[in-house]
Amino acid sequence: MDKDSDGEKTTVALKRKITLFNGICMIVGGIIGGGIFISPKGVLAGSGSIGVSLIVWAACGVFSIAGSLCYLELGFSIPKSGAGYAYILEGFGELPAFLFLWVEFLIRNPTSEAISALTFASYVAQPFFPHCEAPQRLKTIIAALCLSILIFINCAKVRWGTRVVDLFTITKLFALVIVIVAGFVSLGRGKTENWQDTFAGVTTVGGIAQALYSGLYAYSGWDGLNFVTEELRDPVRNMPGAIFGGLGVVMIIYMLTNVSYYTVLTSGEILAVDAVAVEFARRMLGVMAWCIPVFVAMSTFGTLNSTIFQSARMYYVGGREGHLPVFISMIHVTRLTPLPALLANGVLALIILLFGDIYTLINYYAFIRWTGVGAAVAALLILRWRKPDLPRPFKTPLIFPILFFLACVFLVVMQFYTNPYNPLIRHRPVSHRPALLLPLRQAHQQAEGPGEGLR
Repeated sequence: MDKDSDGEKTTVALKRKITLFNGICMIVGGIIGGGIFISPKGVLAGSGSIGVSLIVWAACGVFSIAGSLCYLELGFSIPKSGAGYAYILEGFGELPAFLFLWVEFLIRNPTSEAISALTFASYVAQPFFPHCEAPQRLKTIIAALCLSILIFINCAKVRWGTRVVDLFTITKLFALVIVIVAGFVSLGRGKTENWQDTFAGVTTVGGIAQALYSGLYAYSGWDGLNFVTEELRDPVRNMPGAIFGGLGVVMIIYMLTNVSYYTVLTSGEILAVDAVAVEFARRMLGVMAWCIPVFVAMSTFGTLNSTIFQSARMYYVGGREGHLPVFISMIHVTRLTPLPALLANGVLALIILLFGDIYTLINYYAFIRWTGVGAAVAALLILRWRKPDLPRPFKTPLIFPILFFLACVFLVVMQFYTNPYNPLIRHRPVSHRPALLLPLRQAHQQAEGPGEGLR
């Protein structure tokens, strides 16, 4: 509690400081991360052809919009921060929400943040080691420093955190504009041979499922604004504008970026490399090819900030509901930031950085995410039945949550079908790094040898 100028007691709470522009940047910045720089390979491999892969990219965008419609109703009818956790709590009760929250708290969010920090560290450290790989210990130190800086920024002021989101969102868009312009210049010069027989290839149900996983990974973050509902100014007006404005921008940029990729690189070349954007830059940007890996690092930094900003709000709500230690629900009395939640989140991510093979935990990501999102949308259907009189400033047509829920079930079931051990446990050697951790050194070596691809 605090006192105002008249001596009256006031409640210390999160303030509504997030504007419409901040919200759009939060959606765009939360979605655009490393995914668009590496996911095209996975989408193309599963789709079997360029034409089908573009349909998959568009379908992933439409799927995200359908999910946003469901989350928009949930955000208005349950005006709490915390997104899926708050909705599962309201629809299914305390035990499912408690289990969901602890999985997010201990596994998914801190692991995702640790991976993003290591990705950033890999790109920052590698220029200092042009002829060998940067030491793992150095990358761990840089990753820990990156996490610590972002935790400090978000603890200090809400405005500082949103400014980082805004700045790095603009940086990401600038990088993708470079790719789009370069690709369309090449297309305008008559390079159209890669667009012959665009639907030639073999497509399977399992392949489409894998393509959807890659595409939807690139779209992850469309629900970011639901984590900060309590801090959004005029949510009834700004929330729909931010969600659909941000998603519209992302869909257009993703489609144009993929058209640029396919114009410059053949299907075989895309499938032969681990980081499509790096190979694209080598072909089109010449001596400036280094700028794309730098932009990937900056993009990862911005996405990491968005993840930290959003996940802390979910932990704050969880502590307030008694499902996490109560101190996590406390707010700094002058800075008005959820400081204990941010620190707890940061400590867990730092701990994961220090221990062995953290990449094995990434295999849980899709399973945990779509199980949680599906449960949140199922909560919408439950609330429509149990609480028909619940205030709903926005009410999505019933067909959307039904179809979206069935699609989430399909994604979870198909993951068991295509790789039954992956959602449960899967060993992965420490030395096997994700594609996004491709060192800058390899990009430099490729610039010297134009016939070689990223392996």
